[in-house]
Amino acid sequence: MRSERPAPFSLRPDPEPLLINLARGYLETMAGAREPEQLARWLSDGAYRRLLKRVVLASRARAVTKRAAVMPTIIVDRVIVTEPNEGVIEAVVILHSRVRTRAVAVRLEGRGDRWRASAINVM
Repeated sequence: MRSERPAPFSLRPDPEPLLINLARGYLETMAGAREPEQLARWLSDGAYRRLLKRVVLASRARAVTKRAAVMPTIIVDRVIVTEPNEGVIEAVVILHSRVRTRAVAVRLEGRGDRWRASAINVM
């Protein structure tokens, strides 16, 4: 695979909409309401593999407890963005659902003129 050099921050789109959509999509995927393939183009290979493993575990847990996959109602509280290095964004997206509040940590790396998530963690 060819390594692309990071482009200056100003050449890439505003990361906030992507961060919100990734965080929301990740939780919807874990709930079984969204297919993981819908997030694939925005995730690095490693992040996508980790997502697939988590989806399998979440699906098994739902099967054991006999819970159906349901689209969660998610409200975005806030997005906190930092740029520790050029071409790298680290952010936390705070999301509320009816059941709990979650923080989703996302690391975006700039490749060419777009962002890709190299890590996503739900707390």
